[in-house]
Order: sequence, then C-alpha cells, then structure tokens
Amino acid sequence: MKKQLIMEKAIELFAKQGFEATSVQQITEHCGISKGAFYLSFKSKDELIIEIIDHFMIQITSDIDYLVRNVNSDQDLLYEFYYAIFDSFQKHSDFGRILIKEQSRSFDESFILKMRYYDRLMEKTILSMVERLYDEHVVRDTKYDLVFCIKGFMSMYSQLFLFYNVPLDLKLLSQSLVEKTNLVARNSTVPFITKDLIQMLGEIPGEELTREQLLEMIQKVEIEESIEHESLMLLKKELLEPTLPRAIVKGLIENIRNHPQTKWVSYLLRNYFLYES
Repeated sequence: MKKQLIMEKAIELFAKQGFEATSVQQITEHCGISKGAFYLSFKSKDELIIEIIDHFMIQITSDIDYLVRNVNSDQDLLYEFYYAIFDSFQKHSDFGRILIKEQSRSFDESFILKMRYYDRLMEKTILSMVERLYDEHVVRDTKYDLVFCIKGFMSMYSQLFLFYNVPLDLKLLSQSLVEKTNLVARNSTVPFITKDLIQMLGEIPGEELTREQLLEMIQKVEIEESIEHESLMLLKKELLEPTLPRAIVKGLIENIRNHPQTKWVSYLLRNYFLYES
C-alpha cells in the first residue's frame, strides 16, 4: 500500500512539474515519508516512473479486455470500446501530456519491449472484437489491417485530449468512430497488414505465461485477508488441481479484478483459463 501511495503522490507532482523537475525529496515530503521508506519501495526515481507507466498500461489493457469480453450486445460493443478508451485518455490526459513532452528520456530496451508487449495485447483484444463483430467472409483478408486502422483512430483522436484543453463530447466521438470503422470494415478490399506480415513481426518473448509463471506471480502478491485473498488462493489451487466449473472460476477472477494488487493477475488468469478451456 505504501508503493501505491508513493505512485499516486508522485503522479500529482509529475503532472505539475514534469519528471526532471521533481526530486525524490519532493516526492517523500508530499507523501509524508522518509527517503529510506521511498528506497524500500523503489530503487530510483526512474524505476518509479517506469512502474507508474506500467500501472497505467495494466489498467487500460485489462479494463478494455474485460469490456470486450463482457459486453453482451454486438451492436453496442464497438461504441463501448471507443468510449472506454477515450474516457481513459480524458481522465489521464495530464500524465499523457507529460509522457509525450518528455519522451526523449533514455528508457532502456526492457521498457521498450514492455510497451510493445502491452501494444500486442491490445492488438489481440481488438482482433477478437473484430472477429466477433464482422462476418468472416467480409473481413477474412482485411481484419488485421482493420485492427491497425482502429489503433490509428485511437492514436489520432487521443491528441484532442492531450493537446487541447476543451470539453469534448465522448458520446459523439464514439458514435463517429463506430461509423468510420464500419465503413472501413465493409468497404476495404486492399489490405496492407496481413496475417503473414503479423507473423513476420514475431511474438514478444514471454507473451504467453505458463502455469508455473502464474503460480510464481500469485506467490509474490501481498494482500490482506479478504474476499480477494480467499479468491486468489482458490485460483492458485485451481491452477495446481483443476476441479472447479468454469462459472466458478470466472466468478473468482471477477472477485479480484478491481483490487490494485491483483488486477494484472486477474487479467492473466482470465486469458489463461480461456485458453485452457
């Protein structure tokens, strides 16, 4: 919980001052803790920054994946997808502006790989949505290109939230992009991004976690006695000895979905059990 406090207070300072102008001393004073307490949680300010970015990517990736899997109406799915994406951009626009402004920071290769990892996960979520929404004979040759078109819409329109401080109608924006996406899906005939090209780009190392890796992640989670803790222990037992009906497993994953310490584990378990079934 102390790490969560440091991250929240650091975000407030980064939003006002930027990364470089904010010192560890200022962060600890803003948190009301000692420097020693800070360094028990983070080795450096750079590690803190990367973990904050990691935190945001976990929130967005897991929330969007959950939404795509749980919106019952195909008619509403694309609209709900765009609305959730841009609602998140709007809520975190201050931090997004700082990240773009200071993108020249020398993040190491592991950070770049991590961002590509999240990007690939988002691509998979969007692809599953596209395959659900459109007939296979309509998008058989263009669905991978359509995924990149949707990502392009996300990127282009996110600039409205990052660079312009004006009120925006999220409902109208989402409706407009649903129309544009449907036009592309139903009328595109010359794709550039194909399955072969996707395969040439390759998978990100460690993209698919094994049961042993998931068990190791669960072991590292520190969480107080609660319904989330009990659910996590039952899921750990299910990984070791599968006995529970899928509906019960789904309910246990739902129990841990919103806890900050288990949100990412819930996403990984959801995908693991879906794959296993």
